[in-house]
Amino acid sequence: METLILVVALMLASVLLVGVGDRIRLPWPALMVLLGVAVAVIPGLPDGFEIDPHLILPLFLPPLLFATAQRTSWSLFRARWRSIALLAVALVAATTAVVAGTAMALIPGIGLSAAIALGAMVAPPDPVAVEAVAGSVRIPRRLLAVLQSEGLFNDATALVVFQAAVLATVQGSDLSAGGLLLRFVLGAAGAVLLGLGVAWAARAIVDRITTELGRSALTLVLPFAVYLLAEEVHASGVVAVVVLALQLRATTSADAAQERLMQGSFWDVVELLVTGVAFGLVGLSLREVVTDAGDRLPTMLAHALLIALVAFAVRAVWMAAAVLAVRRSPDATAAPRSGREAVVLTWCGMRGLATLALALSLPASTDDGAAFPARTEILLIACTVLVLTLLLPGFTLPTLVRVLGVAEDAADEHAAEERVVQTARDAAMTTVLQHQHLPNLPEHAAAVLHERFGHLEAVLRGDTLSAEDRERLETMQRTRVVVAGIQADALAAARHAVLQARRQPGVDPEAADRVLRRLDQRTVLLD
Repeated sequence: METLILVVALMLASVLLVGVGDRIRLPWPALMVLLGVAVAVIPGLPDGFEIDPHLILPLFLPPLLFATAQRTSWSLFRARWRSIALLAVALVAATTAVVAGTAMALIPGIGLSAAIALGAMVAPPDPVAVEAVAGSVRIPRRLLAVLQSEGLFNDATALVVFQAAVLATVQGSDLSAGGLLLRFVLGAAGAVLLGLGVAWAARAIVDRITTELGRSALTLVLPFAVYLLAEEVHASGVVAVVVLALQLRATTSADAAQERLMQGSFWDVVELLVTGVAFGLVGLSLREVVTDAGDRLPTMLAHALLIALVAFAVRAVWMAAAVLAVRRSPDATAAPRSGREAVVLTWCGMRGLATLALALSLPASTDDGAAFPARTEILLIACTVLVLTLLLPGFTLPTLVRVLGVAEDAADEHAAEERVVQTARDAAMTTVLQHQHLPNLPEHAAAVLHERFGHLEAVLRGDTLSAEDRERLETMQRTRVVVAGIQADALAAARHAVLQARRQPGVDPEAADRVLRRLDQRTVLLD
């Protein structure tokens, strides 16, 4: 019961802090972390959080990954596969290696495999944290797209390394680089096939569900189902969820306007509540860690600060090198293209849910009954890195963006959206001009409006209409039906054009989604 009360309280706090964050212009997930820390020090609360640590990832990660992945597109990933490989795989591996080496030098008796497990915990930036913090700051869409793409896939790399390192520590065996690589490749390939298969099956099921409510409910079940199924067959649950979301978004019907609006609102609420609970747990988890540290807390904190600095330095060096590579790239949307953009991407390496879940899932002992090496210090280091990389950027990113002068150009954003708007407008007008009923419409729409409202008073009074008035009213009704039909066809053509444009390389999915949402709203109002 205490756990349930705590979860409900965190949900309520999330709703309230969204408004507070908007008023004081600070990211509300960072405020949730502070709230969690404040709650954690309140005397009388139960020690620790009673949810099984092994349930944290399956409970929180699938819906948050699904919600984030829906905002991007296959074309964006095809255009940026090199960046994804360098950031989500190579950078995670490099950070893991450097952090593991630093931990072995600082922490007596930690061992290689336990140190690698620590490195895998703190290596991957979190897509939800990035979206919550950087998404509210007007940085160029190129930078935000790079951060989103990185965050969607780096958890897969970290999970493979972490699981192998923990297994080696528990069993007392050695890690194999070749085995890790093979496991990662097979897991990713299997997850892609699984995600595509579940998306195909889900689309077939959705087409047979007659209510938008049922279809929206199915989208809530699917991320959990595909994640658990992937983990069961030893594939990557992270990759499977992302592939599922991308494929479902790519195959959505242009005519499903009401379904898209309902699912959009539904997932906004889900994402808000799940994110709030997840980041509230970050602060609450510190209580048990600090208690277990005891007198060694100052030394452990010093180690944690040094490892956080090392992780930051690795990302900074990597982004500086990326500038040189991107400048030679023909892709105008690639990032970072300057030192200032590299600083922003470095500062936006926020850790989050994956780091917390991996830290809390560490076993207490090995197979031979011995305590897991340096478990308390590993937990403290992971939580410290998480809090520092989340709170510092969360409270300073707007100022940093303003000082560096890399704030998003409103003209550029408007131009990206305007290109999609123009595509929709052209498709709609082409349909209108080709409509077979167009020659039969009255020449002046004002005459129709005059007739309609000229008799409104008499109709409201209940007066009997003359034969001539009834004929005029019937003509107006027929005209209205024809006009509504033409408008519906034009809106359908516009929706098809926007969805087609969204799949094209170089089109910002966020801009296309904004235009599509307005078209969907107009369509529902017309219906």
